[in-house]
Amino acid sequence: MIETMEELKKTCKECKKCRLCETRTNVVFGTGNENAEVLFIGEGPGENEDLQGEPFVGRGGKLLDKMLNAVDLDRKKNIYIANMVKCRPPKNRDPLPDEQEACIGYLRNQVKIIKPKIIVCLGRVSAIRIIKKDMKITKEHGIFFERNGVIMMATLHPAALLRDPRKKPEAFEDFQKLRDKIKEICTSTY
Repeated sequence: MIETMEELKKTCKECKKCRLCETRTNVVFGTGNENAEVLFIGEGPGENEDLQGEPFVGRGGKLLDKMLNAVDLDRKKNIYIANMVKCRPPKNRDPLPDEQEACIGYLRNQVKIIKPKIIVCLGRVSAIRIIKKDMKITKEHGIFFERNGVIMMATLHPAALLRDPRKKPEAFEDFQKLRDKIKEICTSTY
């Protein structure tokens, strides 16, 4: 295991473990407070993220920032945001199982460095990989699970909310539940 985020980021930027390295503009490592008690995990970078080298900066990211802001969370101050894969899958497709496998060690290393009390999976792909293999995102979003002493929850992916805005109230309820859980178990987030 790599001990510091800076070392891990450097190693990740040089990665050539899968074919996604061939088409990336930037490795999208993660952003936020490295001592955060809450870690958000998406599936992988899209076009804007690949160009800017930061997760969730496109239209979905702007929506995510609004939802975070509504519950007093901020990517620069009190949370950390990462993705399962650090390079953009072509045409924003879901990361393939071998791509996820090649990259999951970096995410596990990030989790070990950050030591979050709560992990929030943004969307189906990360929820299936991280919370449970048979996760039904439309039925189980907003439900808390515990794995290895960490509380986990999935919520609807911001891009899915842009495609179907009628689901925004459900996602906002998830964020309210998250705020309550943070107040219950975290000591330095708020």
